Amino acid sequence: MSEVNGKHQKKPGETAGQEREGETEGRPSGKDGAAQAAASVSSSGGEDIGIQEQTHEQGVATGAQIRELQARVEELAAQNAALQDEVLRKAAEFENFRKRMFRDKEEAIRYANAALLSDVLPIIDDFERAIQTAAGAEAFAAFHEGVSLIEKQLVSILERNWGLKRFSAEGEIFDPQQHEAIAAEETDRHEDPIVLEEYQRGYLLHDRVLRPAKVKVAKPAASDERGSNKA
Repeated sequence: MSEVNGKHQKKPGETAGQEREGETEGRPSGKDGAAQAAASVSSSGGEDIGIQEQTHEQGVATGAQIRELQARVEELAAQNAALQDEVLRKAAEFENFRKRMFRDKEEAIRYANAALLSDVLPIIDDFERAIQTAAGAEAFAAFHEGVSLIEKQLVSILERNWGLKRFSAEGEIFDPQQHEAIAAEETDRHEDPIVLEEYQRGYLLHDRVLRPAKVKVAKPAASDERGSNKA
């Protein structure tokens, strides 16, 4: 009965040595088997190294992407902070602009009638001259009284409704903001420049000088002249 499963079948007349040689013909030699085993191990190890290198490269790429995203987040945060500061600054500038426009509007309304009142001032001056002219004549007593009443009423209306106020300059220390010196008189009676005479009245519009008063100013004498006069 013959053997199965890859075993060598003994033929009639075959010797034992020939039988052993037949059995070894189907198997690789020791050297060839070792080479095949080494090649198999090398192939498996190469695949493992390739997988490790790929995993390492993926890890490096992921870390670089994270750092890039973090840098981008920081950049956007800085831009957001800068934009917020700019918005706050613009809001403050707009608020200041709004307040300034409101003040300018109020001032424009407050002094809008300056030109009108400047035109009325010569009429008041004429009233004052007429009153002064008629004051010495008894025949013009009624006229004088009537003109005086008109002048007082006009000045009162302008002061009450429009903020026009008349100020007195005579006897006051000369103030270039309120007085216009058109004459000067040197004297040793005053050490300061005093307004000696008022030629034309000055007027204020609220708290601003609308027209300075035209005056004659005392000019103090030199110190040596005062000393000689006292001597």
